[in-house]
Amino acid sequence: MREAFRALIPTEFQPPSDWPRRVLAGIGYFRLRTWVAAHGETIPDAALYQPLYSPWLGEPEFEALYDTVRGRTLVSRDRCFVLWRTLRQAARLPGLVVECGVYRGGTALLAARTLAGAGSGQELHLFDSFAGMPDPLPDVDRFRAGDLAGASAKEVAELLAPYPSVRLHVGSIPETLSSLAEGRVAWAHVDVDLYRSVHDCIEFLYPRLVAGGTLVFDDYGFPSCAGARRAVDEAFAARPEVPLCLPTGQCLVVRLP
Repeated sequence: MREAFRALIPTEFQPPSDWPRRVLAGIGYFRLRTWVAAHGETIPDAALYQPLYSPWLGEPEFEALYDTVRGRTLVSRDRCFVLWRTLRQAARLPGLVVECGVYRGGTALLAARTLAGAGSGQELHLFDSFAGMPDPLPDVDRFRAGDLAGASAKEVAELLAPYPSVRLHVGSIPETLSSLAEGRVAWAHVDVDLYRSVHDCIEFLYPRLVAGGTLVFDDYGFPSCAGARRAVDEAFAARPEVPLCLPTGQCLVVRLP
């Protein structure tokens, strides 16, 4: 019957043969069906699909770790999950672990606990002035000098005192980075917001990054940190690595051999 009806319609006006599926897709039927299935009992970890797999919402090992750091960081749960997973891989590489931009020490504690849990003997080096933002670049950065001040180097040192592999470097980047002049780097978290600060971190860290090592840029995808994105894009325009922007707002760069 349907084919007989189609035969009466001129070819140029006939709907495509898969038009029912297209209509259903257009009204969201397949997404709804997937959502319903994901909340059933036939898919492992069904409750974590929102509608996509979101393990940071309920993976027990990560939840236990995140609960210990959440009050001391501005980095959201999903971004902390990215740090945790990439750190677990970096723990198998030679080289130091670095964080530039420590604030109140939440993600530094995450890193220290992750490395300890992996049985890694890597040193964790933390860099921050603890004086807030340095002078921003006019017409590029959106912060003001002194923003995010108020964190205490003493409190961070006390927080991380149980971890003997942690080294805290207080002062301005890039001057303090010079203490790692001879070191190789397996992983670095760059959370410094401003164009010049991100640029300086890349110029120092990238040449020391081991093959397979990771740079995680916290600020890349946020409209408040356009300078950070510009610094990453410019730095890797002439390098072989291609930065990967994540839906979390972070950006990953993995060093090629």
